[in-house]
Amino acid sequence: MTTSTAPEASSVVDQLVDATPAGRDRYVDFLRALSIAVVVCWHWVFSITQWRNGRLTMPNPIGDVPLLWGLTWILQIMPLFFFVGGYANSASWTATRRSHEGTTDFARRRLNRLYRPLVAFACVWSAFELIMRTVNPAYPGVLHYGVVVFVPLWFLGVYTIVTLLTPLTHRLHREVGALGLALLGSAIALADFGRFHYGLESLGLLNSLLVFLFAHQLGYFYRDGTLTKIARRGQAAILVAALTMLIVVTGSGIYPHSMVAVGRDPISNMFPTTACIAILAVFQAALAMLIRPVVTRWLERRSVWKTVVAANGVAMTVFVWHMTALLIVIKAINELGLQMLSRPTTAWWIQRPFWLIAPGAVLAGMIALFSRVEQAPTK
Repeated sequence: MTTSTAPEASSVVDQLVDATPAGRDRYVDFLRALSIAVVVCWHWVFSITQWRNGRLTMPNPIGDVPLLWGLTWILQIMPLFFFVGGYANSASWTATRRSHEGTTDFARRRLNRLYRPLVAFACVWSAFELIMRTVNPAYPGVLHYGVVVFVPLWFLGVYTIVTLLTPLTHRLHREVGALGLALLGSAIALADFGRFHYGLESLGLLNSLLVFLFAHQLGYFYRDGTLTKIARRGQAAILVAALTMLIVVTGSGIYPHSMVAVGRDPISNMFPTTACIAILAVFQAALAMLIRPVVTRWLERRSVWKTVVAANGVAMTVFVWHMTALLIVIKAINELGLQMLSRPTTAWWIQRPFWLIAPGAVLAGMIALFSRVEQAPTK
């Protein structure tokens, strides 16, 4: 008897769609899928990928195109990802407490599906490296030529810590509410002050955790209904206030305008993470709340919701493998004797669709191979 993986997968997605609880906030799932999609597209399309001294580098065109940094205030999506994570972890921790389970049960459930794709990724890459070094002793290793494949994974480390701290941060939210958010914001501001005024660079690493804790904590206010109860004028006021703060602080000369690393800037707002990303989290959360009613109605369509469900079912597989897919395309181009452009010329912009389609085709094959690892039932 012949079987087909695609129909089976479609059947599973249909079952999940049919089983969607009436009270589920579909918008949360949409934002999670959107966050992963934006990260992938940014790395593939908005990077001037090239070889320098035998190493793959991925500078972006922001430093070469005037005002393009403005896009990063929307497309630097990691604050929104942690905001949604706060909602999801709040819901999961509440359910854990309701069922009289403990922190270990919570951590196992939340991290199991997150790390299964990562373990598969590490095993495949380790096997590949071992084979290549055996076949070719002169093989330099991926950490020499393609370390960029692994760089995006640092977010998983931060997200793991933030998730494990959920029992503490959720308690802080329940007991002091907005004061807890204010305390985190103050700690972030003080850490930046110490870093930039007194040269204490280690505070930048501290802020790389505190800023994402702040975004995660902000998600609790979505989960408990605080943000959705605010009238649209109030949400718009928060949006304008956050936007004004971003304009002021990035115009101060201390922080770059871009929310991603730009080679010509002396520092990056993303790592070590600065207070700008915390302000960006407020801006993106307010924007998300403003457009929520419209998008929520759109998500009631079965075809749209099915797409979101399918995307979330392979989200971590996509995240951990998308840079490997890009590397495969780059190596194929090299084997064909073709050269990648090193400047954002007109030709570079014309090529952008290729850098979405080609890695996308490779990634689709990887999803077919590895998605079962992510989708395996959690015990």
